[in-house]
Amino acid sequence: TGMECLSPEEMASHPDIDIVVVAMPGGAGLAPTLAAARTGKIIALANKECLVAAGDILMAEAKKYGAQIRPVDSEHSAIWQCLVGESNKPEKLILTASGGPFRNYTIDQLESVTPEQALAHPSWKMGKKVTIDSATLMNKGLEVIEAHRLYGIDYDRIEVVIHPQSIVHSMVEFNDGAVKAQLSPPDMRLPIQYAFSYPDRWDNADLPRADWVNIGQLDFLKPDYERFPCLKLAIDAGKKGNTYPAVLSAADEEAVNLFLSGHIKFGDIARLVSQSLDEHNPTDTTSLDSIAAAEKWARQKITDLVRSL
Repeated sequence: TGMECLSPEEMASHPDIDIVVVAMPGGAGLAPTLAAARTGKIIALANKECLVAAGDILMAEAKKYGAQIRPVDSEHSAIWQCLVGESNKPEKLILTASGGPFRNYTIDQLESVTPEQALAHPSWKMGKKVTIDSATLMNKGLEVIEAHRLYGIDYDRIEVVIHPQSIVHSMVEFNDGAVKAQLSPPDMRLPIQYAFSYPDRWDNADLPRADWVNIGQLDFLKPDYERFPCLKLAIDAGKKGNTYPAVLSAADEEAVNLFLSGHIKFGDIARLVSQSLDEHNPTDTTSLDSIAAAEKWARQKITDLVRSL
């Protein structure tokens, strides 16, 4: 046919490409992201696992080769937009979470959640993996680790709040107490477009506009770590560093797949990830080999733990 088939890494590093959008879920996105970084591309990054598992390596490679990482996640895009034009480092980052479809469920109710229920997100239309992670709040925990990697902010200065309306996508507090926020109706087309248009803003009549009168009020609540332990598991893994975030990410990916296929309960996701982290012997993340070994160990550990359920 005369067509040339390229691998993701070859496409991401192709000399005719200026901007690379990395939206492959899970660990599969790491290799093409690194390939793009090492060829100095603009990277519109929608993959969480790259920054979670190998963020130190990715950020170092991007700096070394002059690559630019533009976050596509609505929360990190919001922070990025709030920081444009600012010379001072933020005092605090505030990440918002919708709370998912089960924010008012009891612990007992959460045990009987089905994949079909968990995939029915009240605000966002996303892929299956990220939708389940949103329901467990693992997604927000991964975003805390991402924010730490992207913006160099200590974990103690990154806050998560539940914001059911999903209008405020993130906030940045500065050293004088001023807070900037990015607000818009929940629609992923906006952060995706901004990753392409920066530093400009393109006209787009198809993007929804906020109706402030009908919105009425904006609520902000503390997250409940007891009902949603995945959030704390992720933050703690980020603080521990080394290969803990890689194990967190890989174990969660395996557990979510098992939940979606009906092999485990909703509550088992957190329990399996927690046990994997407890049994992990960490190593440093100076090489991709150590990260890959940790991820492989985590996936096998989840398989072994499920057999004993």
